Amino acid sequence: MRINRDESLLVVVDIQEKLFPHINNNQEMLKKCRTLIRGCQELGLRTLVTEQYRKGLGSSIEEISELWDSFESIEKMRFSCCGSAEFMLKIEEHYTRNIILCGIESHVCVLQTAIDSQAAGHQAIVVADASSSRFATDKDLAIERMKQEGVRIASTESILFELCKDSGSPEFKAISKLVK
Repeated sequence: MRINRDESLLVVVDIQEKLFPHINNNQEMLKKCRTLIRGCQELGLRTLVTEQYRKGLGSSIEEISELWDSFESIEKMRFSCCGSAEFMLKIEEHYTRNIILCGIESHVCVLQTAIDSQAAGHQAIVVADASSSRFATDKDLAIERMKQEGVRIASTESILFELCKDSGSPEFKAISKLVK
């Protein structure tokens, strides 16, 4: 299965102020998330950002929210983004086959969103190097579970170049600079 940009949506899951400092390898994950977001912006992909229980976990960290001129997020209370009526309305508004996921935590919100996206008829793709958990073991087990559930796993660089398709595309140079 090839992942095409005109059939894809990026979802940035819960990279929030009070949780982010406790995430394993958080600075490397943040670097990959920012690259992924900027690459998807360059390629014209729609992006949704979620925040789990803002009152308890705070807002999205500045390094994420600053990537948009007008930042908007969807607050949710359920772990799966698909448990939010607002989220489901937004992904169904312009039906997209592929739901590309990054964020935290891999073994809770990212995992449950991936599984529920699959159940709703979408193909979930989790960008492993742009996702993490507090503990590496939890992330590793989540990736294994996702594979068992039919979720596709990718890296930031591989997904961006797959969405770009070829070195002749107008976005190729920008994507190449981002992944260096």
